[in-house]
Amino acid sequence: MGAEEALELLDSLVLNTTGKRLDTAQRKLLRNLWEDERRTYQNIAEICGYTEAHLKAVGAELWQILTNALGEKVSKSNFFSVIQRFERSHLKGGSSTPTISPILSPVANNSKPQELDYNFVGRDREIAELNHHVMRGAKIILIQGEGGVGKTTLARRYFKTQGYYFLELWMAKESQNIVSVESVVEEWLRVNFNEEPGKEFGINLERLRRKLRDETRKIGVLIDNLESALDRNGRFIASRRPYVELLRMLADPSIQSITLITSRERLYESGVDVTFYPLGGLDESTWQKFCASCQIKSSSTALSEMCKAFGGNAKAMQIIRGTITTDFEGDADVYWRENKHDLLIEPELKNLVASQFDRLEQMDSEAYHLLCRLGCYRYQDITHVSIGGLQCLLWDVPEAQAKRVIKYLTDLLLIEFRKGKYWLHPVIATEAIARLKQSGEWRIANQKAAEFWNNSITIVANPQDALMALEAYHHYMAIGDFEQAANVIILGRANKWDNRISMGVLFNRLGLLETLISVINPLIQKLDSDYHLNILYNLLGRAYHQIGNIKAALDCHYKSNEIAEKQSFLQERISSSFNLALCYTDLWEIDRASQIFYYVKNLAATDKNYYQYVVYSLCCLAYLDSSVGQNENVRPMLQEAQAGLVNDRLTSWGIGTSLLFLSLTYKNLGLIETALEMCHQAINHCRQNQFSFLEARATSCLASLYREQGEFTVAIAKHQEAIANMNTVSDKCNLAKAYYQLGLTYQRMGDVNQSRETFNKAIAIFNDMPAPKQVEKVQIAMARLEYS
Repeated sequence: MGAEEALELLDSLVLNTTGKRLDTAQRKLLRNLWEDERRTYQNIAEICGYTEAHLKAVGAELWQILTNALGEKVSKSNFFSVIQRFERSHLKGGSSTPTISPILSPVANNSKPQELDYNFVGRDREIAELNHHVMRGAKIILIQGEGGVGKTTLARRYFKTQGYYFLELWMAKESQNIVSVESVVEEWLRVNFNEEPGKEFGINLERLRRKLRDETRKIGVLIDNLESALDRNGRFIASRRPYVELLRMLADPSIQSITLITSRERLYESGVDVTFYPLGGLDESTWQKFCASCQIKSSSTALSEMCKAFGGNAKAMQIIRGTITTDFEGDADVYWRENKHDLLIEPELKNLVASQFDRLEQMDSEAYHLLCRLGCYRYQDITHVSIGGLQCLLWDVPEAQAKRVIKYLTDLLLIEFRKGKYWLHPVIATEAIARLKQSGEWRIANQKAAEFWNNSITIVANPQDALMALEAYHHYMAIGDFEQAANVIILGRANKWDNRISMGVLFNRLGLLETLISVINPLIQKLDSDYHLNILYNLLGRAYHQIGNIKAALDCHYKSNEIAEKQSFLQERISSSFNLALCYTDLWEIDRASQIFYYVKNLAATDKNYYQYVVYSLCCLAYLDSSVGQNENVRPMLQEAQAGLVNDRLTSWGIGTSLLFLSLTYKNLGLIETALEMCHQAINHCRQNQFSFLEARATSCLASLYREQGEFTVAIAKHQEAIANMNTVSDKCNLAKAYYQLGLTYQRMGDVNQSRETFNKAIAIFNDMPAPKQVEKVQIAMARLEYS
C-alpha cells in the first residue's frame, strides 16, 4: 500500500471516528512517517516547517484517534505495522481498498461523536464572567495574561458560544509588520459588510460605525496580541496611533458590537474605556480531566506539581501532552521525574517565555533587570517577598523611580502580586535565573537579597520569622560565601525570649530540626574556619540528639569538643561536653554521663561567666544519682542548684531543663508534692517561652507523678498528650521514654496487655537509636508483668 492509499484509508478512519477529515499537519506527519517510519519528529519538523513540539502534539492527538478507531494501542513506533495489518484483515471481495466496518465508527444516526476539544478546556467560569461584563455594558474588554495562557482561545470560544459573527485582527509580532488600521477598516467593510470603502479613513470609520450600529447580527471584534502595537506606557506606538480612533469608535455605547482584545500588556489610552480582565492558568482539575481524556497516566501528585510549576498554562499543557504521549508512552510521572528540574526543556515553551523577556528588555531595561534579578530568590520555604525585596534589587535605579518599575512589571503580569506579597511563577523564575547568571549580576543580586533578609527580621518570634531569616543563608551558599552563610546560623539574633542567641539554637527551640540539619551538613563540608566548625558541629549534634540519632549526635559533639580543646575555646569545651553528657544520659550510660557532668561542673566553676553550667550539671547529677539510689550527695546538690536558678546567666532553655531534672529528682526521692510543684513550674516556664518539646517532656513527668498518686485516669490522659506532642516536634528520644512511663502506668493499673504493647513501642524506638541500656531497663520492667 502506497502513501496515497494509506492516507485515504487513514482519512476514512479519522472521518468515521471524529466526523472530521485529516488536516494539513496530520497529513504531512502521516505521509512522512509512511515513507520512512524511522524519521523523528525533529526530522519531519525540519522538512515541513513546523516546530517539533507542535508535531508531537499533533501526533499525540492523532494516535489517540486511531487507537479509538482500531481498538488497539497506536503510537508513532507501531502505527505503520498496525495500519498494514488492519488493511490486510479488512480487504473484502478482492478489492484493493479496505472497507471500513461500521462497528469501528462511533458515529450513529448522522450525529457527531462527543469528544474533547483539545484546544479548549476548563473555561466555563471565564466565559460566564466575560458575559457578566458585557451585560453590565462593557464594550471593549482586554483579556490580559501571559503567553500561552489561552487568551485568544477564550476570546474565540466566547464569540462562538454566544452566537457572535466576529471580525478578527491579528497584530504582527514585529511592530514594523503591523498592518495599518486604514487597511483593516477597508477590508472589514469590503469582506464582512459587502460595502466598497471610500478614500478617507474618517469616512470609512463612520461607515463601519453605522454598520455596527444597524447590524441585526451579533457582531464581535477580536483584536489579537495587541502588545506588539504598544509602547512601554501602554499607548499605541507613534506609527500606529490611528488605531486609537478605531477603539474610540468601538467603545461607542450606541453600536451593537462587543470588542475583545488579547494582550500580555495593558492598554492605557485616554478616551478609550477598557475593561481589564486578567486571565490566569487552568486549575488542577482541568489538567486532570485533559490528561485523562488523552489517556495519559499520572499520579495526582505529579500532575499537581506540573500544574503548579507551569501556572496552569494552557499552551504548556498542550506541549507537554504531546511529549508525554510520544516520548514517554503516556506516563506523566516518568516525564515529570526526568524533567521537573528543567521546566523549559521543551523548545517551544522556552521560546514562549524567552519572547516575553526579550520584549521587556526592548521596552524597559530597568524592569527587565529587576525581573532577572528576582530569579535570585528561592520562593520555597518562604514563597514570597515584600516590596522591600524588590526595591533592594533596584540598586541602580533612583528611589523615586523604583515603584514605577515595580508597577510596570505587575501590570505586565510577569511577577505575581497579592496583598503586598511578590513572587515569580517557577517557569518565569527558571528563565530569570538563567539570564541573571549570564548577566554577571548573580553575585551582587544574591548579596543584596541576603542583606534584605538580614535586615527584614528584627526579632524572631515564631518559625516563620526563623525561616525568613534563614533565607540569607541560601543566598550566601548560592554565591559560595560559606563563612557568611555560617554566620547566619551562628550569630546571635534578637528574639522574644532571651538575650541574643544563635539562629541554630532558635531553630532547635522552634522544632525546625530537619531544616537545621539540612543546612548545616552541606555547609560544614565547605568551611575551613575552626571557629565556625566548632559551633556548627555542636548545633548539629543537638539537632541529631533530639530526633533520636544519638550516634550522629555523639560524633558531632566529639568533633566540636576536639576543635574546642585544640583552639582553647573554653565556652565551646563546656557546651559540647555538657551536650555529650546529655547524650549519654539518654543512652542510660549513667557512669559515663556522671563523669562528664562532673568535668563540666568543675571546668565551668573556673570562670564566673559560665556559672550557669554549674547549675545545669548539678541538676543532672542529682537526677542520675537519685535514679540509682546514691542519695547521699543529692540533697546538697539540690540546694545549690535551686539557689543558682536565680542567676541571670541562665538561659530560658537552661531554666526549663533544670526545673524538669529537679522535678524528676524529687520524684525519685519520693517527695511527690515537691516534684509536682517543680513540674508545674517547668510547664508554665515552657509555655511562656515557647519550648514545646521541653513542655512535652515535663508533661510526661507530670503524668508519672499522677501515677504515683494513684490518679490513673488523669495520668493516662497526660501520657497521651505528651506522646502526641513529642510526635509533633520529632522528639524521638523522649518519645521512647514517654512510652516507657505509659507502660509503667498501665502496669500499675494491672492492664497487662496495654502495658506490654506500650513497653514494646518503647523498646522499638530505643533499639532504633540504639540505646541498649534503655532497652534493658524496659525489659526489666516487662519481666515484672510475668509475676504480677
